[in-house]
Amino acid sequence: MMTDRIAAPSRWSTFLEELRAERRACDAPRPLRALAEEFAGRTLALLFPQFAHPSRLGAAGVDEEAAHVESLLRAAIAPMVTDVEQVVPTFLNRLPEVRASLLLDAEAILSGDPAAESLEEVIVAYPGFLATAVHRVAHELYRLNVPVFPRLLSEWSHRETGIDIHPGAVLGASFAIDHGTGVVIGETSMIGDRVRLYQGVTLGAHAVAKKLAHQKRHPTLGNDVVVYANATILGGTTVIGDGSIIGGNVWMTSSVPPRSVVQFSSRVEQRPTDDGIEFHI
Repeated sequence: MMTDRIAAPSRWSTFLEELRAERRACDAPRPLRALAEEFAGRTLALLFPQFAHPSRLGAAGVDEEAAHVESLLRAAIAPMVTDVEQVVPTFLNRLPEVRASLLLDAEAILSGDPAAESLEEVIVAYPGFLATAVHRVAHELYRLNVPVFPRLLSEWSHRETGIDIHPGAVLGASFAIDHGTGVVIGETSMIGDRVRLYQGVTLGAHAVAKKLAHQKRHPTLGNDVVVYANATILGGTTVIGDGSIIGGNVWMTSSVPPRSVVQFSSRVEQRPTDDGIEFHI
């Protein structure tokens, strides 16, 4: 017992030195998660006044938000990216296209949801729009080969909305997520134009073996596809044809042609008298 007490400070000192060495070797800025959250908020505030602080609603607020977006991005990626002076202006020059895409997304949500009363309501209140907005921003950084940071943006959105979209996924125009909680869209998913997903939908992979990291593992959805709640579609070779409707709770691992309707089949049987079956919830 006495030996343990004497040895403890030595182990503690060694442990602290190991931590010091790890920090010296760590090239990621700290706190990177906090930078990601602030960057996401500032970028949304730049693109849409609905997200802006009241003190920055005037025209001058645009310049202030733009300066903060650029500064935060530089601070976040400088230790990880060698060509910062190429990445930052390229990203900023893509933001007009990102905003135009997001306006189409908001219109798609509004036109497809009888409960939505205005475009502003969709932008400020709908989790599907927030998740899509952050994804489109993160995806541009992913395309520019920025490590870690795009994933942190998507994980912040995931925490906020319950919708998990990997920054590598490709979303077409006029994309809509209705309700949204529990939606998962994997890295190599490819989604066409005017696609609508409902809550609990998974676009996933057949397997998670590390050797498949650089292969297409997630499905492709054509244009004008609707996927209803809790459907699961798996596999990199799985293609859902244009105009198809995938019903709720469907499990799919193979392709279907355009204009298919895939439904979950339930069976109804007459219970015999006094069969002893009980359900307790």
